[in-house]
Amino acid sequence: MYCLQCLIPVLLIPKPTNPALMQTHVMFIVLYLIGFFLERKPCTICSLVFLAAVFLICNSGVGNCLFWGNCEGHTCDNG
Repeated sequence: MYCLQCLIPVLLIPKPTNPALMQTHVMFIVLYLIGFFLERKPCTICSLVFLAAVFLICNSGVGNCLFWGNCEGHTCDNG
């Protein structure tokens, strides 16, 4: 579980309150995760634990996910 030492802080990075900065934030998170997985090659268990944590955080409520912002003033449906 040593692999999770660098992945857990990603879950704690606060999202920007300015919607204009959200795209930059998402790009940073995605590039960090791609770089981390390519460079460190974490074990399967650590990868699954991290992906499960991201999945649970994203599905726990509106505005909690790392990859998209709050849905104030409009619905969050993509359809």
